[in-house]
Amino acid sequence: MNENSLAWTENSSKTLLETKVFSVESINCTAPDGRVNGDYIVLNSHDWVCVIPVLENDFLMVKQWRHGERSISIEFPGGVIDDGETPEEAARRELLEETGFKSEKLIYLGSVNPNPAIMSNHMHFFAAEKLIPTGEQHLDNDEYLNYMRVNQKEVMSKMGSSEYPHALMCAALLKYIQWKNTDK
Repeated sequence: MNENSLAWTENSSKTLLETKVFSVESINCTAPDGRVNGDYIVLNSHDWVCVIPVLENDFLMVKQWRHGERSISIEFPGGVIDDGETPEEAARRELLEETGFKSEKLIYLGSVNPNPAIMSNHMHFFAAEKLIPTGEQHLDNDEYLNYMRVNQKEVMSKMGSSEYPHALMCAALLKYIQWKNTDK
């Protein structure tokens, strides 16, 4: 079967739920061979950014409450790309908001789809080097977090543990390692 014969046909779509963070859409699709027709659920959201701030042998990390996990999570800074913002602009804004640091060197590492089976958005990854402290966070109204320096080896050894449960942070770390191991 060639790749063109794998694509489903979208017949119609209907928004089931609109929230501040995402919308839920039901999409009626027909299989490539026409034998299967059904409704499939898709979560639509703005794209996100994740910034990996590098300070010598450390990363700047944030520690915050995550409602889905119902616990504290250690993560790289990041967040939603606002309307009219480029991924790079959002990365610079999120880094400053959450850590109070600016970056003189921001490197695009790539992007992934968080779960292509049910999600339509992407997360864009950046490495941030040559960091400059401003001394002040600029947190959103509903953001409660601390930032801290963590040794890179500790982050790599604990990623995926109960302290570092966020799967997209694993993806971010992999993108960073891939970038570090390529010829530049």
